[in-house]
Amino acid sequence: MARSIKLLDEVIAAVRAVAQQEIMPRYLCVEKTQKEDGSFCTEADIAAQAALIDQLQKIYPAALMGEEMSKQEQEEQWAKGDAGLWSVDPIDGTSNFFNGLPYFAISVALMQQGKSVLGVIYNPVADEMFYAEKGGGAFLNGKALPLKKDAPILPNAMANVDLKRLDQKLAEQIAAHPPYASQRNYGACTLEWCYTAAGYFDLYLHGGQKPWDYAAGSLILEEAGGQMCGLDQDDYWAGSYWQRSVIAALDRDLFIQWRDWIRAHK
Repeated sequence: MARSIKLLDEVIAAVRAVAQQEIMPRYLCVEKTQKEDGSFCTEADIAAQAALIDQLQKIYPAALMGEEMSKQEQEEQWAKGDAGLWSVDPIDGTSNFFNGLPYFAISVALMQQGKSVLGVIYNPVADEMFYAEKGGGAFLNGKALPLKKDAPILPNAMANVDLKRLDQKLAEQIAAHPPYASQRNYGACTLEWCYTAAGYFDLYLHGGQKPWDYAAGSLILEEAGGQMCGLDQDDYWAGSYWQRSVIAALDRDLFIQWRDWIRAHK
């Protein structure tokens, strides 16, 4: 597949348009429904996904896997998407969205052979457009990432940690004896990746993400020069595509300290 700046520009334009037309008009005025897995969905999620499917297929016809599809549909799309697969989360942070918390995003990635080659993540409230293309660097609204490059020592670091998806022992160790200075978790995986890539967070830890959670963000962090691995393997891309953990940091030395601390306390 021949990729180009034009393709990336078209995806960015489509994502921005869907946010303006389908998501923001429903912000603070939409009802939620609960799905079988316990997560939530709104009319905005469904409308945004449908609009993204329409726009992305016009930009580049390929298999497409969206969060609001059934698991069977998702697996069917993944199975036929080796040469090209769009991975879409129409609203990451749906709970934030319907509660009025301004921390949610649209995430779109183009994957080949199970790995991302293009990623776009957009926070429409803050007008933060993060994007990357394989080998081309990562950007926020035209500015190269990272924005903050000074790495602290581990005891002074700011971490983003999702405790509820960690094994009990590790979660208890982190809660009782955190190796860093401060911790946050705002409830939108895709932005967590981006904020780590920008240097806003020094450390990142999540116990299990679906493809639409990690597909765009992992590429953005990688293209910003960040480091990442899984809880149990150094190769981030090893293991199941369906449930992938992440240990990450922008700075390599800090990443090694963070990874080693986590694995010593599992």
